[in-house]
Amino acid sequence: MFRFEEITYLYLLLLLPLLAAFYLYSNYKRRKAIRLFGDPQLMAQLMPSVSKYRPDVKFWLVFVAIALFALLLARPQFGSKLETVKRKGVEVIIALDISNSMLAQDVQPSRLEKAKMLVSKLVDGMENDKIGLIVFAGDAFTQLPITSDYISAKMFLESINPSLISKQGTAVGAAIDLATRSFTPQEGVGRAVVLITDGENHEGGAVEAAKAAAEKGIQVNVLGVGLPGGAPIPIEGTNDFRRDGDGNVIVTRLNEAMCQQIAADGKGIYVRVDNTNSAQKAIGQEINKMAKTDVESKVYTEYNEQFQSVAWIILLLLLAELLILNRKNPLFKNIHLFSNKK
Repeated sequence: MFRFEEITYLYLLLLLPLLAAFYLYSNYKRRKAIRLFGDPQLMAQLMPSVSKYRPDVKFWLVFVAIALFALLLARPQFGSKLETVKRKGVEVIIALDISNSMLAQDVQPSRLEKAKMLVSKLVDGMENDKIGLIVFAGDAFTQLPITSDYISAKMFLESINPSLISKQGTAVGAAIDLATRSFTPQEGVGRAVVLITDGENHEGGAVEAAKAAAEKGIQVNVLGVGLPGGAPIPIEGTNDFRRDGDGNVIVTRLNEAMCQQIAADGKGIYVRVDNTNSAQKAIGQEINKMAKTDVESKVYTEYNEQFQSVAWIILLLLLAELLILNRKNPLFKNIHLFSNKK
């Protein structure tokens, strides 16, 4: 794998076309000036020691040296390889509810956006842990397989919205089952599911799924988003709210009892997400309590600096430019005359 550590210096290469154009233009002006004095062939005979091509050779040697110097400043690196490294950590799967009820704004800026902010801060607090991301509504699917790439995790998190799943509902059981199957097969690693939902209109099987996960040593923590008093569900792009078949505004309420039951059977904790940062701190502390063991990760290592090779080439080019004279070498001229006499 090849890369430049300081890629900004490569912009210096943009100056090279200007330098070449300036040199070609000055050559044109010089040749035009010579023609004013007389016939170029006659002038060449009057100045036999002047070389026609050596100044060009000297310039292009310097030109290439300048280009390589820009590459040198950019610090070329080569020779990295993918290695498996072991670090102390745990594995966490986030199961995020993205049903339409998560658009309610009883938690600011909305249930879903608050949940995404919480997950983002949770990722920021991780060091050697692995994280995966599952989204669910009426169905559940993997948004990000378990990884130690936190940049990708936050990028995928930003793209989450209810339109990802057309089937509405709250398939909590399916989400927990999928999360349970999404961990690595590595033995002895602390594992936890962090279920983030308002728990409304759940489709059953959630408690059973949490028990099954706990039996496998997977802790199921639940973050309940919203308020028991509830809030209407806004229709995106309008000032109106979702209504039922009779035209009444739908009010979505946090099903706190169901969330608490799932957490209890999943051997985890339940925390209500409000407009403070208490939920993030609580779940972060719970994850830190888990037994950390060696977590295997694939990382690129051993980037080797290649500036030495470039520096040697630059040195040789400048040395060649220094040794090449603008005028013809009289020694070669004498050798040529001596061979003609023979």
